[in-house]
Amino acid sequence: MTATADPAARPTVWIYDTTLRDGAQREGLALSIEDKLRIAHKLDELGIPFIEGGWPGANPKDVQFFWQLKEDPLKQAEVVAFCSTRRPGKSAATDPMLQPILAAGTRWITVFGKSWDLHVTDGLQTTLAENRAMIEDTIAFLREQGRRVIYDAEHWFDGYKANPDYALQTLESAVTAGAEWLVLCDTNGGTLPHEISAIVRDVATWLGDAAIANPPQIGIHTHNDAGTAVANAIAAVIEGATMVQGTINGYGERCGNANLCSVIPNVQLKLGQPCIQPEQLATLAETSRFVSEVVNLAPDDHAPFVGLSAFAHKGGIHVSAVERNAQTYEHIVPEVVGNRRRIVVSEQAGLSNILAKARSYGIELDKQDPTSRQLLSRLKTLENEGYQFEAAEASFELLMREALGQRPQFFEVHGFHINCDGAPKAEGWGSDSLATVKVRVNDRNILEAAEGNGPVSALDAALRKALVNFYPAIAQFHLTDYKVRILDGRAGTSAKTRVLIESSDGHQRWTTVGVSFNIIEASYQAVIEGLEYGLMLQETPVQPPALSNPDEAPCGL
Repeated sequence: MTATADPAARPTVWIYDTTLRDGAQREGLALSIEDKLRIAHKLDELGIPFIEGGWPGANPKDVQFFWQLKEDPLKQAEVVAFCSTRRPGKSAATDPMLQPILAAGTRWITVFGKSWDLHVTDGLQTTLAENRAMIEDTIAFLREQGRRVIYDAEHWFDGYKANPDYALQTLESAVTAGAEWLVLCDTNGGTLPHEISAIVRDVATWLGDAAIANPPQIGIHTHNDAGTAVANAIAAVIEGATMVQGTINGYGERCGNANLCSVIPNVQLKLGQPCIQPEQLATLAETSRFVSEVVNLAPDDHAPFVGLSAFAHKGGIHVSAVERNAQTYEHIVPEVVGNRRRIVVSEQAGLSNILAKARSYGIELDKQDPTSRQLLSRLKTLENEGYQFEAAEASFELLMREALGQRPQFFEVHGFHINCDGAPKAEGWGSDSLATVKVRVNDRNILEAAEGNGPVSALDAALRKALVNFYPAIAQFHLTDYKVRILDGRAGTSAKTRVLIESSDGHQRWTTVGVSFNIIEASYQAVIEGLEYGLMLQETPVQPPALSNPDEAPCGL
């Protein structure tokens, strides 16, 4: 492998990523060929040694993926093809299933076989002896073709607990045929860490007692059905496993796989066993977010190590302590995994939160400055009214800059009107919305209108249409999430509403908040602040040519 060229750079625990195969089995997740290629190259940059690309022959997409990687190869990682053992009653050399595997052209192939006698007799409906022959014949055939083989012992832990003698016999077949790794799989995800430790220890002892000249190494593959996938992987590493299989963000079938975004820093930083280079580890949070964007799933803000809230501090006492010594409430330095510390502001905030938050914006406030206490008082008043700034930090920064006289004035909205026409249709009720906005920019009055599939969509479109000629960067902004919360359900349709809108420019995300008894007005507040904050992040806007009459501008009606 290219990854082993420098002995000093060799990991002691090899990471095997199966996001593109096992991770793609998550309900609601679908990857195009382009998606798979982008993720593969990102994992390659992260320093992942083994990247499982899929099962060639199982579907046309996986066949094309391996061929396209030949045109644009990875820089250091080994791409791995995945397949099962041959079918019962056939020979590996004549089983057509294995031909696309060889055609994929990978140096490494992962073969999975049955460890649990229940699966052999009830699933494959064959004999225990034939199952062993299937394992040995398949691996031996692939080795004869010059391939290196990783053997995934499917349902290993359940099989070992049910029939340990037979489970070990299946491993013996894989060893005899030339497998270089024996990966023990908790396929059903129900094994607990203490069981993992004991069984991995048994396998290590068995391998040692077998006196094999070149014994294979042990790997671990865990699922999260009992919520212990990461803990199980770590337990196996402690007992000597040198390969961990998992997925970015823990994606996978049912409850998912071991989350490599937790496994890697735990193994590398807590156990002291290198997996990737430190500079690559510093891109872990970015990689997590990148993959979530490609698969079109919202990032888990509360994910360990890489989540937006992983190093967020809300309580005033916590913030004061972290300001003095970050170790008081942080188990690692956030930047080591590419994350950052965040100070959260809410009704529970103290003055220390306000000062620390201001510093994160590059603003130095003093405890004695009346503005600091005014901000704290204003914050608590607004939160009491229903605002939620811990989830809408962009709105809080705008509030803070306004109090300090630093809030930029990009535009003024002088009014808006929304018209919705609803009517019953064959497939149910439907409506078309038209929004008209009046905006003033640089002493010019702009009147614009736009349609949308709802009032908020129409309002957002009309504002963008009115402003994009003045601020071209707005064309890159898009809404990524829209949340509505009824603050007092007992008030019925007269209840106060809180709206949170998340926006993005493709590189950064920010959230703004609006509160009102009118859901449209609450949405309007959040949409406008979202545009304001996005513009504040940009460079000086480009101005359009002067109009002959500054009070006249194109109208979209």
